[in-house]
Amino acid sequence: MPARNSPTARQLRLGSELRKMRERAGLTSTEAGRLLGTNQTQISNIESSRFGVSADRVRALARNYECSNQALIDALVAMANDRKRGWWEEYREHLPAGLIDLTELEHHAVALRVAQVINIPGLLQTIDYARAIFRQAVPPLLPHDIEFRVSHRIKRQAILYRDNPPPYTAIIHEAALRMEFGGVETAAAQLNHLIAMSERDNVTIVVVPFAGTSFPSSGHGVDYLYGPVPQLDTVHLDVAQGGAQIDAAAKLEKYRIVLDRMQEVALPPAASRDLIHGIVRAL
Repeated sequence: MPARNSPTARQLRLGSELRKMRERAGLTSTEAGRLLGTNQTQISNIESSRFGVSADRVRALARNYECSNQALIDALVAMANDRKRGWWEEYREHLPAGLIDLTELEHHAVALRVAQVINIPGLLQTIDYARAIFRQAVPPLLPHDIEFRVSHRIKRQAILYRDNPPPYTAIIHEAALRMEFGGVETAAAQLNHLIAMSERDNVTIVVVPFAGTSFPSSGHGVDYLYGPVPQLDTVHLDVAQGGAQIDAAAKLEKYRIVLDRMQEVALPPAASRDLIHGIVRAL
């Protein structure tokens, strides 16, 4: 297979998981290469995603590493077989790599859970609200860059409308509901859109009220993307320096606990919807 100049998030994750599998087996890359009938360089190229890897080779590596987790093996084989580039690739030259990676991970996730404190989650934003958010970027974005980001964000939302959409849970702090980005009309339209989305079978929206007694969050946005097996879960952090992906098992567990606790202190879906209605009426 030809060398890759820019492997995608999924390709990088496949190589990373094969490396973890080898390390759990207690093998060096030299030993792994010998078992596969190749060399250390080939193993390193596979694990760094510099070169692709076939489904048959993934199975062979799993056998050599004595991996008995068939669900994980099947998921990695599916990743190896998926060589199609998604619609988001057309944005790769125009947007930060972290946004492209997030879009790919969202597309393949079997479920999503997000938490936001100041902004409405991206998959639930209206066009005008998204545009207002991007106009506040530091440093300022050029008008055409804003439109690239807006169109990309709206296209991402298609996963919530497709056949058999993934379950999507949004944990939103009341502060985000009361921020009037873009003015009163834009804010009201955004909140009404949230209410409409909350009535979809695959969408759950819960609100953490100001009156809550606790709030386990560092304040930045968190996207938890569930893979076909827990080992392939990913956390995307929306931080000032750009997006960051986390897949270390201990950190995944930490963010699952944080999101669980946030959801525990949030209002139930019906009460959350009532709160949003009240905020709209007060605008």
